[in-house]
Amino acid sequence: MLNILIADDEKEIIRLLKVYLDSSEYNVLEANDGMKALSILNTNPIDIAVLDIMMPGIDGYQLIKKIRERKDKYIPVIVISAKVGLSDRIYGMDIGADDYITKPFEPLEVLAKINAQKRRLSLTSASAEVRTITVGDVTLNLAECSVTKGNDVIGLTRSEFKVLELMMKQPKRVFTKEQIYETGWYDSDSVDDNTIRVIISRLRDKVGAEHIKTIRGLGYRYEE
Repeated sequence: MLNILIADDEKEIIRLLKVYLDSSEYNVLEANDGMKALSILNTNPIDIAVLDIMMPGIDGYQLIKKIRERKDKYIPVIVISAKVGLSDRIYGMDIGADDYITKPFEPLEVLAKINAQKRRLSLTSASAEVRTITVGDVTLNLAECSVTKGNDVIGLTRSEFKVLELMMKQPKRVFTKEQIYETGWYDSDSVDDNTIRVIISRLRDKVGAEHIKTIRGLGYRYEE
């Protein structure tokens, strides 16, 4: 049974989601503010977090950052928010959210997103033996979601890490923007060409421009 944290200051939303999630598969822990959500995260083995953004005490953005600071376990985060702007969605994904749902929402959509994260957790466990990828002087630790270049630790956002992982798994292969969309963001509607360019530019700054090559008219590839 997976522990699901639902944090939202609207109690009706929590009650609604519990109707769909209370089963033999999921155990729901609830919080009506950010401080309580953080307390639950620190005292319970949470498997998936469903977070609102606008909450008293600690908002959802701060919670995501605190979750991503954890080194013991990767917790998938699904945001449910009334903040529907493209910049809000991109920011939420960029700091570490795995998915972003805008209010009002369909409970079955939330259930489907949670089930998708559950499947990804199972796949991650099944492939745990592949823990690092090293190409040239850059190494990705998939278990810790960390990157090093030589002896230096490089800080990456979730989207940057997923794009770099995609490219380093198959160096010299050209990846189209569409393939990068599908890897770096679960919701490709929140991404445009400029977002991809920004991610590629950041990766060049962090791991070296010599590694990330643009193939004009096709996409990008990773080289040693």
